[in-house]
Parts: sequence; C-alpha cells; structure tokens
Amino acid sequence: MPTEILMPALSPTMEEGTLAKWLVKEGDEVKSGDIIAEIETDKATMEFEAVDEGRIGKILVEEGSAGVAVNTPIAVLLEEGESADDIGSSAAKPAAASGDDKAHPNDTGQTVIRADSGGDAAKAPPAPVTDKGDRVFASPLARRIAADKGIDLTTLTGSGPRGRIVKADVEGAKAGAAPAKSDAPAAAPAPATAAEAPKGPSADAIAKIYADRETEEVKLDGMRRTIAQRLGEAKSTIPHFYLRRSAKLDELMKFRATLNQQLEGRGVKLSVNDFIIKACALALQQVPDANAVWAGDRIIKLKPSDVAVAVAVEGGLFTPVLKDADAKTLSKLSTEMKDLANRAKNKKLAPHEYQGGSFAISNLGMFGIENFDAVINPPHGAILAVGAGIKTPVVEDDQVVIRNVMSMTLSVDHRVIDGALGAQLLEAIVAHLENPMGMLA
Repeated sequence: MPTEILMPALSPTMEEGTLAKWLVKEGDEVKSGDIIAEIETDKATMEFEAVDEGRIGKILVEEGSAGVAVNTPIAVLLEEGESADDIGSSAAKPAAASGDDKAHPNDTGQTVIRADSGGDAAKAPPAPVTDKGDRVFASPLARRIAADKGIDLTTLTGSGPRGRIVKADVEGAKAGAAPAKSDAPAAAPAPATAAEAPKGPSADAIAKIYADRETEEVKLDGMRRTIAQRLGEAKSTIPHFYLRRSAKLDELMKFRATLNQQLEGRGVKLSVNDFIIKACALALQQVPDANAVWAGDRIIKLKPSDVAVAVAVEGGLFTPVLKDADAKTLSKLSTEMKDLANRAKNKKLAPHEYQGGSFAISNLGMFGIENFDAVINPPHGAILAVGAGIKTPVVEDDQVVIRNVMSMTLSVDHRVIDGALGAQLLEAIVAHLENPMGMLA
C-alpha cells in the first residue's frame, strides 16, 4: 500500500507551513535518515528526514507552496513492488490528524517525517497502552502489521525517533498474543474548566469602520499570527503582577570595561545583557522556588537555570534559551548568545533552541526605553523587562551623587510565584548586578 508523507507539526503552535524546497524528485530512492525537504514554519526553516525507505512515487505539494496545513499529504512513498498505478485518489486529500501521527523532533532538533504512516492510517488499530497506562507510540503502518501478525506492541522497543515503533521493528518481531480488545465504553469527555474567552469584533466589522479612509491591509504571516495568538492567550489567562526595582550599574560598567580589555585578544566583548543573563541565572539558583513553570494542573520546578532572551527579528521575535546559564562563564554566555541571536535573525534555530526555560529577559534599553512591562511567555513563571541605564541623581550617605541607574520590571505569574517570592528573586538579581565581581566566584 503506498504511504502518504504528511506535512508535519514542527512545534506545538504550528498549524501550517511553507514547503520551501524539495531535495528529492519523483522516482528517487530514499533511505531512513535521508533529508528530503526543507519546510518553513513561523519560527524557522527545518530539514526533514525520512524514517522508512522507499521510492518517491508522487510529489503532491510543489516547492514554494505556502499555507500548507499540518497533516496534509505532501508526497507519496512507494515500497518495493509498488508502482505509481497503486496511488489512489485519496492521496490528494488531507489525512485525519491524531496526536500519534504528528512528526516528532529528534535529538538533533530536526523533525522527522513519518514516511511509514500511510494513507490507510484510518484502518490502523488504536495505539495500545502498557499495564501502567502509558501510551505506546507506533506508526499506523506498524500498528496494522502488528494486528495482522498478532504481535503485542507493548513488548517491543522502537528504533524510530524518540523510541517510536516503526515498520522494521514489527517485521522483525515474532508473533504473539495481540492485546485483548476492551468492551468498556469510551470515557466521557472532561467538562470544560473555564468559560471561553470573549471575542472582539470581526475583521470585517473593523474594516467597515475605516471604509472611508485610505488604508493598507497587511496580511499576517505565520510568525505574526502565532505571536498574536500566544500572547493574547497569555495576557488573558495568566494572572500577571509586576515588581519594579532599579539597579546602579557604575561598578558593573567599570568591571565590564576591565574584562573586555583582558578578553580583547580572544575576540570576546561582553555586553551589559550578558551580565544581566548571568545575574538572573544565579538568582534563580538562590531562589529555587521561583525557578518554575506553570503546567496546567501542577508547578514544575527546574534544577538548572535555563534563561530565555527575547531577540527581535523581522516580523516578530524569538526567545532562544541559554541552558545551564548559571554554570557558564560570562564569555561562554556572550559567545552562545551572539550565535543564537544571529541564527534567530536568519530563522535557523531548531525547536529545542527556542523552547523551554523557566524565565525570560526582554531588554529594550538599547532603544532608549526607560521602563516597560513585558508579557509572560507561557509556560514561564516570570519575565524581566530591562530599560536603559540613565545617569540619575541619587542620595547616598545624605549626599546627592550621579549614578548610572537601570530600571527593571519583573512580570510574574501569580499562579507560580507569590509577591514575596518574586521580591526575593528581584532583590537577588539587583544584588548581582550591583556587585558584579561576585558573579565570577
């Protein structure tokens, strides 16, 4: 049976993408691991690998096609002995989506196309579960073969991405007792836990308001649509509260100048933002209860300090994550941040490089912004909005002196972090910024 290759979901928010380039043509033989296409999402351009081997029988979506919905067939793979005559008309129709049928990112950050999932997926048995209630991930083709041969999938170890059971695993297994079918009725869907958020006026209704004015309509691309959706949900569903502090940067600026002079020979130049990243990472270690994310029905506390940093790109922004930032030197953080920022601007980040983390930093100081409030990027527990350092008169020992003062606002998810805990975190951040030598200890 010819196998459909579907448009995969590269991230939890992806609904459609652009098939940027085919790296194979009809008639080409492909093996597991071969890169066969490049697909643009709202965040990046990703390479895709085939899981199974076969021959490209038909390309259904031309390269350059935009707005291709997830789980739409984009090509047909033929196995040995099959020909183009075996490709039915169903190959041109979108296949039904299921949580198990989406693409899964592999350990390199690339996302792997399910080259063995097939247009006959609807006839595949449902994914079995273990005695502990864990779902067994197997491709539809593997499930069909297992059902025909009487193989219990719960006894197999998958060789596919993230342990997924594929065709080769089942064909090499010995027949055994198939899982018994359950006659128990399906569980009723859980009742909604919250009322649907109110919707604003329709696009047509808003357009009518400006019908007599000269306007230009800008269509939303994938990135802008995702930003609008996620941050709209964040602002309406996350109970934000805000904590504000200022930090005196005079010692940090002197220390930075000294370090940069010493690092000049190595081609490293530390920015103020590098110190802010390090200060936040260390503060999360000092206040571990604040190093946490909201997971719907629980709070997940992280052990390492994985800090995300907002990077402005054309049409939107990325938040690449600096993992284990507390354990890295300032020079290492600086080099890694520059690399992530450059690749973010070229949309070359892999999903694992911009997903995760518990805390984010948004710095608009370089644009002269004195202070602002940032929107939390879920599931993070907090985000630090950083303004510009400005020479300001302050009182020290009853004397008025001029200091370089930077304003900061910590936006906090009250479900994760309470007021006193947030205050401790912000206090620790300020302490590190005002005593920068301690960050090297």
